[in-house]
Amino acid sequence: MDVPEGAASARVADFLRDAILSGDIGPGEWIRQEEVAERSGASRLPVREALRILEAEGLTEHEPRRGARVPRLGRHEVDVMYRMRERLEPLAVAESIPHLTEEDLARLEELQECIEHNTDVSQFLVLDRQFHLLSYTGCAIDQLLGTVTRLWNSTQYYRRAFVTITGPGRMWVVNAEHRLLLDSLQRRDVVDAERYLVGHIRRTRIELERHPEVFDEVGR
Repeated sequence: MDVPEGAASARVADFLRDAILSGDIGPGEWIRQEEVAERSGASRLPVREALRILEAEGLTEHEPRRGARVPRLGRHEVDVMYRMRERLEPLAVAESIPHLTEEDLARLEELQECIEHNTDVSQFLVLDRQFHLLSYTGCAIDQLLGTVTRLWNSTQYYRRAFVTITGPGRMWVVNAEHRLLLDSLQRRDVVDAERYLVGHIRRTRIELERHPEVFDEVGR
């Protein structure tokens, strides 16, 4: 039975999204349509559509006559993106808090417990992403939520490199900040949630500035 093109594009997009977010395809790497089509068992058309989906999500960029690749960002670009996150994510969480359900809050608690018992960097990045993006799901402003998600996508590689460099010794800080944020969400306290979130993102941005080797690795 033939797979509908829309379903095939979504499947290819899922495959490539996972590869990019996990670091299997890194910044600056070209994505060859014919190779993806062969590996995924899809034709070139669903692959092209999948790449358009990922470009809209901030995970790929298209260069005329060369194709698609994962964007390579400079130190200043990443710094600006983190400053954007400092401004937009508190707004997203403020919009989200009134609409978070008790099930959402229970799931956030569960995710944080998993983070605290985890020692694997790759798994931490998955759980951390789920924790933060879930906290924004009550936001009904699609443009805001979409921008926040794209910023997370665009900075994923640099977050992974940073966590790998700093190691488990700094996880106590992350857990403490998460617990403060989670407490404010459970209390439906918008002011505290915004304040804790700004500090959480800002700390990572400042610590990234102290590790220029993160950006040197991308250039190799």
